Amino acid sequence: MERTPLNLLRIAPSVALAALLSTGLPAGPAPAQDSGFDAPADFSQMVSERLPAVVGILSTGPAPEATTQAMPQLPPGLREFFGRPGPRTGPSGPQGPMRSQGSGFVISSDGLIVTNNHVIDGAEQIEVVLTDDRRLEATLVGTDPATDIALLRVEGASDLPSVSWGESDTVSIGQWVVAIGNPFGLGGTVTAGIVSARSRDINAGPYDDFIQTDAAINRGNSGGPLFDASGDVIGVNTAIFSPSGGNVGIGFAVPSAVAERVVAELQDDGRVDRGWLGVQVQALSDRLAAALGIERADGVLIAEVSDDGPAARAGLEPGDVILSVGGEAIDAPRALSFAIAELPVGEPVRMGYWRDGVREETEVTIGLRAAAILADDTAPAATAPEAARSGPSIGVAVTPLSGDLRARSGIPADVRGLFVQEVAPGSAAAEAGLRAGDVMVSADAATLGQVDTLRDVIDLAAGEDGLLLVRFWRDGRYGYTRVDIPTTTATDE
Repeated sequence: MERTPLNLLRIAPSVALAALLSTGLPAGPAPAQDSGFDAPADFSQMVSERLPAVVGILSTGPAPEATTQAMPQLPPGLREFFGRPGPRTGPSGPQGPMRSQGSGFVISSDGLIVTNNHVIDGAEQIEVVLTDDRRLEATLVGTDPATDIALLRVEGASDLPSVSWGESDTVSIGQWVVAIGNPFGLGGTVTAGIVSARSRDINAGPYDDFIQTDAAINRGNSGGPLFDASGDVIGVNTAIFSPSGGNVGIGFAVPSAVAERVVAELQDDGRVDRGWLGVQVQALSDRLAAALGIERADGVLIAEVSDDGPAARAGLEPGDVILSVGGEAIDAPRALSFAIAELPVGEPVRMGYWRDGVREETEVTIGLRAAAILADDTAPAATAPEAARSGPSIGVAVTPLSGDLRARSGIPADVRGLFVQEVAPGSAAAEAGLRAGDVMVSADAATLGQVDTLRDVIDLAAGEDGLLLVRFWRDGRYGYTRVDIPTTTATDE
């Protein structure tokens, strides 16, 4: 099998190693000072015991034209460690199969191996490379794209060295950690650092809860273990922040508390079952709360309800604010995703919500989240900085949707509203986050279909509190934003 060429890092000439030289110091050893904390431990013994259980992963798949790959949707600057090198190319275009490399670790002596889903996604052949350079063919047990975890098995194994899961819930910021993996195909490489932060949400998926570390990790480390100082796995290295593609000291690992549960379900039947509510939600800011007439920004705002989903069957509607699930307060979209995912499918749960100034309760029967719905239930966040109120115009040019306009703009037939043709720079609409190409679905309690309706709603709101709660559609998703209407007269919309 052809090996992927190594892409070695090149250090800029201006970067040099500095030797620390001391002069004028006494010849004898200086007295030790009581620092109040222990010096870092030597990891050599732990590493020598754990290194044999860390493996390289080589996957081979078809050329890109023949496959669709579901890589995590990461924000700019965030990259998978492993990164696909792509097919070999020639004058006539792509040639040969896609070859990729990553890391993994053995969790049972009979050949169960954990890695990242994106390391083996679309692979037709998977090989595991041990520290003694043996190559063993592996089969896929199951994957969970939502957390980017995959489980492999090497058939016929009985005595592979393995590692154990640790307690990621108890790790502390500043605690020593060790990463072992296969960066750039170099094989077992060990780096050390600390836990930089916990519970990081990097918008890679609905269940982001990453451990952040400054341990040096690069392409090829993806899927490898993050150990605590005692040698237990507290995370699965998954992503890095890197504008250049190389290590800058900001890496992210799926915590063992998540990965261990996912792996147990994959081992059971090759899939992960999660609860599903059938809503798109967004954070409830103070501004949106004021527009809704809520004193405090508690809960999460429902932007859309899936037809015939659990929430719809329970009577929940766009504009409702979910306050609690099963008696537990919900204060952020991520908290709702986690709470629903953990609930048993088919079981009823009491849900508290706010509607039209009244706190309500309903019983929702939790549905099964389909694999195709990767729990991206968070509506696009619409930023709305403070705007000076100078008139009743919000600064948009709108038109009713037509068949031709839908076709040109890719707007589905079931989306109703006014198409935003233009947003005036510096206007109230611009400052509320609206932009050309959006569809304004409703304003306050009014469904928008005609321009006159929007004018009437703006006039009404300007004569009251000057706040307009706008529901909009953008890029396949619904969201809410609050528009502060200026108070002086201006042209109609």
